[in-house]
Amino acid sequence: MKKADKERVVEQLTEYLRGSQTLIVADYRGLTMPQIDELRGRLIEHGARFAVVKNTLTRRAAEAAGADAVLALLEGPSAIAFVESDGDPVAVAKALADAARTTRILTIRGGVLEGRAIEASDIEELAKLPPVDILRSQVLGTVIGPLTGILAIFTAPLQDLYGLIDARIEQLEAQGGGAVEEERSDEDATPAAEPEPEETSTEEATTTQEEE
Repeated sequence: MKKADKERVVEQLTEYLRGSQTLIVADYRGLTMPQIDELRGRLIEHGARFAVVKNTLTRRAAEAAGADAVLALLEGPSAIAFVESDGDPVAVAKALADAARTTRILTIRGGVLEGRAIEASDIEELAKLPPVDILRSQVLGTVIGPLTGILAIFTAPLQDLYGLIDARIEQLEAQGGGAVEEERSDEDATPAAEPEPEETSTEEATTTQEEE
């Protein structure tokens, strides 16, 4: 490979490493090209790039990207699944775990999950989780559940109050005719205002005193 080609590959791997908070490294030794292409197609569906890499170039890219956790995984023939920001890490882990089980050739070494180094056993556990959409709905359910309970606590007294008011209205209506209207009119009635005493102006008071 020419030097210019190597530099281009390093730049591309550096970009992948910087843009992927989650990635999985595997040993692909023994897989046929049709098997690699099939696996690559499955991973693309879940939002991941699958690249067969040269360790020497990948080390350079990892150092440039500050992805030190990847360096320890680059031993022997290596392939990396770079999970994009909108990809599904669980589905990617499951696809690789399935390929390792069916081919009995692919070997998962480890990876990085949201910037943290993880081992092969962690990836196997990740593959057992439900899909991301289901996980999100479960998390949302655990958040909404308590809020619904709290809302019920606050709304229950209001519902009881409305029930008492309705029951009282029905009781008054059952007692006859215009009982409800009479009770409401009595409550709304305002006593007539008493006339205020007339005030004697200062001039009238002075005139009266002079006449006397």
